[in-house]
Amino acid sequence: MVEACSREEPAIKLLFSKGPSLVMRMLVLAVLAATLMVVDARFDTLKPVRSQLGLVLTPFYWLADLPVRIRDGINQQFSSRSELLAENEKLKAEALLMQRRLQKLAALTEQNVRLRELLNSAALVDEKVLVGELIGVDPNPFTHRILIDKGERDGVFLGQPVLDARGLMGQVVEVMPYTARVLLLTDTTHSIPVQVNRNGLRAIAVGTGNPERLELRHVADTADIKEGDLLVSSGMGQRFPAGYPVAVVSEVIHDSGQPFAIVRAVPTAALNRTRYMLMVFSDPRSPEQRASEAAQAQEAHDRQLAEQAKSQAPQPATEAAPAPAPAASARPAPTGAGGAR
Repeated sequence: MVEACSREEPAIKLLFSKGPSLVMRMLVLAVLAATLMVVDARFDTLKPVRSQLGLVLTPFYWLADLPVRIRDGINQQFSSRSELLAENEKLKAEALLMQRRLQKLAALTEQNVRLRELLNSAALVDEKVLVGELIGVDPNPFTHRILIDKGERDGVFLGQPVLDARGLMGQVVEVMPYTARVLLLTDTTHSIPVQVNRNGLRAIAVGTGNPERLELRHVADTADIKEGDLLVSSGMGQRFPAGYPVAVVSEVIHDSGQPFAIVRAVPTAALNRTRYMLMVFSDPRSPEQRASEAAQAQEAHDRQLAEQAKSQAPQPATEAAPAPAPAASARPAPTGAGGAR
């Protein structure tokens, strides 16, 4: 401690050796600085002065920041090629990810449209339906079969009709616990009874092995059928319910030398493009039974409404009892006007 004091003494002696004017000068500057700080903090008097000083010092600020800006510019100009390539690859990967998301969004949009079409179809049919999804296609080019994700556990049964948003697709030919195989209308081993929606003409539509074509067998050459006629299921054979669209006639060839006409039709269902389909649970009752049960249900409903209306009707008021006769006065009744006095 003695040594430190001995070291500070020469500095103090040097300060006072220059005379009291330097000390006074430092004190004045310190007081002036403190005064300026207080005035600037509490009053707005020095604000114009500070603004002007800032304007004057701006070039100095710019010159002070110039080395840093020059360094950043040089770094940007002389960036390594590897960094640029890495950044380019990163941007390409991000672009691919964004494109994949856009493609997924488009696929979801189309899927939503198809599901809405199926829901609309389900609302138009009277039977109970089950929505299934395509999960496989038979690799054999000579058979038209598909695999769906619904099976016996979901209530699917052999011979169950399958349709999409536009019309009949085929029927279930093999049932497994969680999946089922569907034979499409265009398979060469498949046939379905149909009728012309315009006039009720009946025929048999068979598959040709071409997913875009059906043929009608044994149609008389003089039959009333023409291009553009809609073919619907006739319900014959008790396999397919009646009234579902099957195909549209695309070509009718008449040959005077043949007893039958050649009739070709295009299926209404999108057999090669549909991913979602409906399994129809038809009502096992006969039309007579359905009509009889509907009539009985309507009669019971009418009877119930009548009973409710009767119970809610206001009850008629009871007849009032006759009022009792007034009691006779104890005083004798006066005689008539012509009585004796």
